[in-house]
Amino acid sequence: MATEVMLMNEIEATAARLGIDLDNIDYSSIQLPPGENFGIISDDEDVYNDDQQEMDSGFGNIIVVDNLPVVPREKFEKLEGVIRKIYSQIGVIKEDGLWMPLDPETKKTLGYCFIEYNTPQEAELAKEKTNLYKLDRAHIFAVNMFDDFDKFMKVPDEWAPPEIKPYTPGENLQKWLTDEKARDQFVIRAGNETEILWNDARQSKAELVYQRPYWTDSYVQWSPLGTYLATVHRQGAAVWGGADSFNRLMRYSHPQVKLIDFSPGEKYLVTYSSHEPSNPRDANRVVINIFDVRTGKSRRDFKGSADDFAIGGTGGVAGVSWPIFRWGGGREDKYFAKLGKNMISVYETETFSLIDKKSLKVENVVDFSWSPTDPIIALFVPELGGGNQPARVSLVQIPSKEELRQKNLFSVSDCKMYWQSNGDYLAVKADRYTKTKKSTYTGFELFRIKERDIPIEVLELDNKNDKIIAFAWEPKGHRFAVIHGDNPRPDISFYSMRTAHNTGRVSKLTTLKGKQANALFWSPAGRFIVLAGLKGFNGQLEFFNVDELETMATAEHFMATDIEWDPTGRYVATAVTSVHEMENGFNIWSFNGKLLYRILKDHFFQFLWRPRPPSFLTPEKEEEIARNLKKYSKKYEAEDQDVSMLLSEQDREKRRMLKEEWEKWVSEWKRAHEEEKMERQKLRDGEASDEEEEYEAKEVEVEELLDVSEEVLYEE
Repeated sequence: MATEVMLMNEIEATAARLGIDLDNIDYSSIQLPPGENFGIISDDEDVYNDDQQEMDSGFGNIIVVDNLPVVPREKFEKLEGVIRKIYSQIGVIKEDGLWMPLDPETKKTLGYCFIEYNTPQEAELAKEKTNLYKLDRAHIFAVNMFDDFDKFMKVPDEWAPPEIKPYTPGENLQKWLTDEKARDQFVIRAGNETEILWNDARQSKAELVYQRPYWTDSYVQWSPLGTYLATVHRQGAAVWGGADSFNRLMRYSHPQVKLIDFSPGEKYLVTYSSHEPSNPRDANRVVINIFDVRTGKSRRDFKGSADDFAIGGTGGVAGVSWPIFRWGGGREDKYFAKLGKNMISVYETETFSLIDKKSLKVENVVDFSWSPTDPIIALFVPELGGGNQPARVSLVQIPSKEELRQKNLFSVSDCKMYWQSNGDYLAVKADRYTKTKKSTYTGFELFRIKERDIPIEVLELDNKNDKIIAFAWEPKGHRFAVIHGDNPRPDISFYSMRTAHNTGRVSKLTTLKGKQANALFWSPAGRFIVLAGLKGFNGQLEFFNVDELETMATAEHFMATDIEWDPTGRYVATAVTSVHEMENGFNIWSFNGKLLYRILKDHFFQFLWRPRPPSFLTPEKEEEIARNLKKYSKKYEAEDQDVSMLLSEQDREKRRMLKEEWEKWVSEWKRAHEEEKMERQKLRDGEASDEEEEYEAKEVEVEELLDVSEEVLYEE
């Protein structure tokens, strides 16, 4: 989105300099010279070719709907209204675009009709969605593209076996995981360029993998397991992948798409667009599509006003929070849900319909979140009736909709829920009113999800009036961190849900006093955390070891806007994006706070590490490797030594080249000095020596008249 703003600002500035009024330009009439693309590589050649074929036949946007009821003329309008109602929900039917032929003798319909849409994409979608649609018990639609009839007519009378093509294996989309150096990739966007690079931390540099200008119209996004890179365009979204080439694997037609979101298991892609209403008093019209990532087929769409989708979520556009749909059931992608008025609509992906064909009714529900691993929903209902009906948090099992646990919360003004990444714990931050109702204080309700009867523990800070600035669970662990107190130097406390002496109670590990931090960034592997001071704290960084409860390093990345650990927990990236005009670019740090390298980029918009899929190793195998780490580490220590020797050799080679360059310069200087000897002798009135001590220095004063002026002075 920042790219669109930047490009538009540049266009407007150029237009103003040339005296061009952009409001009076018909953009559709602009044609590039034949063969000229001005350096902008088009991704739409195949679309152009498809359009040409459609223009040749002229029927790519027409469908034929068969198995309609045969009705007399008096029921014609009613049937036409039913058909129009069904198919106008999918796309825009052209004026006079619905034609239902009549039998000239009986004056009844013939049981089929033709529907012409504005675009071939709408026609394809209508075919996908309504083929085998059951109008009633006797009429099940059979829908085909009009162009398909031309293909059917060309089927030869005699069958011939199809040509067997040799098998060509597709590109391995996970090849990047087999890198011999075990490096990770990341994508960056700066200006009009998008680059994918290896993080070669041993060599203290980034190695380019793939680069492409104008790759996206707004932003890029990795899929959750790192298989695909998604780009956003005016016509829709696309996904790319491969070992090194990053070919386009699939495109998803959704005009004016603004936002995209993957399901956790990468099976589905959700796209969102918002369209201005013709009446300014109406809400924006929202279109949401859910695509099958591999096939590109639309599985379900949702349409309505922005008001229909404006409940819940944390951030979006045009009054709609994003993501609208939240995925549950872990990486199996079995369920997704959205918040509505007094209900939560839960869908299953086998049929993309509501579970039990009805929503989960919950009066006054305002928020919900899924367990990251299990089909369990945590929902929050605020206090009602002036406190007569307390607020509550409930855990609901899906698909049975059975309530597993409920906790009533009294005098609550607000509530926020935080799941631990394994779904073992749920922390509920509850802001409560004091008895006078003039102020609030904060406490935590801690649910132990995997234990019998789901016990709940209450945690209050030592100073319960402290403001909570940030909260974060340790990934895959049992600890959590809280920033609390007042700026500019709040405190940071670490807690554990289990200790050696007491496995069933939360306990405080330590409190760090007066830290310049307002954000917490745990390593994906746990154990290490970056305590960061962003925005007003100007990029203060503290690398902290929670096992040892000690600071490993303190540093600063001035004006840092983003911080992200690599998926292995070995490296940390800090970035300054184009929110600030100065020092745009990113730094790469080791896990213990050593700055490895820095890259500056003007108009820097995005930095994203490529996610890794979960390890195939069992917890037992990982534990065995940890116990025998010294045995495995010998190989890598030898490699590190080789790299160190290589770097030393490179340093020696660099010094040797510098020395040779210096000696060459001295030699050239001596030669030039010798060639100018006669000239120097001439300047010294014939004296041949260049030695300074053979000369006597004399000072000579020279006076030169520069100007003369006269001024008459009057005496009073």
